[in-house]
Amino acid sequence: MITAGQMRAARALLGLDQRALAERSGLSLPTIQRMEASDGLIRGNVDSLMKLTGALTSAGVELLDDNAPSRGGGRGVRLTNPSS
Repeated sequence: MITAGQMRAARALLGLDQRALAERSGLSLPTIQRMEASDGLIRGNVDSLMKLTGALTSAGVELLDDNAPSRGGGRGVRLTNPSS
């Protein structure tokens, strides 16, 4: 699961605009825009969510769930070793 906030933060960490993320993920620009405009958790079909998270992960972003080890707890993102 990924939130719209995580998506925007991940994109910012990677220095990608919405169009670049759409190209990397194989999703349309309107789909990326709709996902980012969501409130809270992004809802969508499983294939689209897998493409999105796969593109972010392969670009070097780790998505942190609510219970992931981190200083402040809660959801977030952090850079790993990018393979862009």
